[in-house]
Amino acid sequence: MAHIAVHRDDLALESPTLVEGLPGVGLVGKIAADHLVETFEMTEYASIHCDGLPEIAVYRQGDQQLKPPVRLYADAERDLLVLQSDAPVSPSTADEFATCLTGWLADNDVTPIYLSGMPAKREGTASMYGVGTGDGKALLSAADIGAPTIDGAVTGPTGALLYAAQRQGLDSVGLVVDADKQFPDPAAARVVLEDGVQPLAGIDIDTEALVEHAEEISEAKADLAAQMQQANDESTSAKPLGMFQ
Repeated sequence: MAHIAVHRDDLALESPTLVEGLPGVGLVGKIAADHLVETFEMTEYASIHCDGLPEIAVYRQGDQQLKPPVRLYADAERDLLVLQSDAPVSPSTADEFATCLTGWLADNDVTPIYLSGMPAKREGTASMYGVGTGDGKALLSAADIGAPTIDGAVTGPTGALLYAAQRQGLDSVGLVVDADKQFPDPAAARVVLEDGVQPLAGIDIDTEALVEHAEEISEAKADLAAQMQQANDESTSAKPLGMFQ
């Protein structure tokens, strides 16, 4: 049965903000989510067992305890949740996953921040803009995050999550950043964290490690990026609307 299994009822969260980290273009969400979990030493809070998720078991070096591929981590002090994923979600089942997770977010008064990379060749700092559902537009305005400069659409699992939020009337924000289509992009993840997540969640995030260890991060996540390249239809991405016409 599809459900979110909470393991830490002792953690007191009050209307938390969620940062979503599904794999996608540049692995922007994945890198950002992993950085938050590591930097804040966040506690594993819940397992996500929604229909549509790959049925695999994940393990970590030096740890014999198996984990589900998609999990929630919590930081009660910062009233923060992070969705960490070790596997892509297939578009063919993304609507089931999105409906399941969005229902839980609504029931627990969680405001999600969804992250997506826009394939782009860039020089210098990556550009970012925001979109929203419900009161998301007001949140973006308060955080001084700009509007889209082109017509576009968010595809893949993250697009399904934004669609479900719109359909269910949930307040949510989507951040779209220019990102490398072929390789992991820690620089784009840093922009999302500094210019998006920080002001939206009202927290301070040390992102120096993303700069100092950018090459290591890219190498560590290169295999996953290659898998996403091979299974392009499973990748979360933002695309100009003209590509669908």
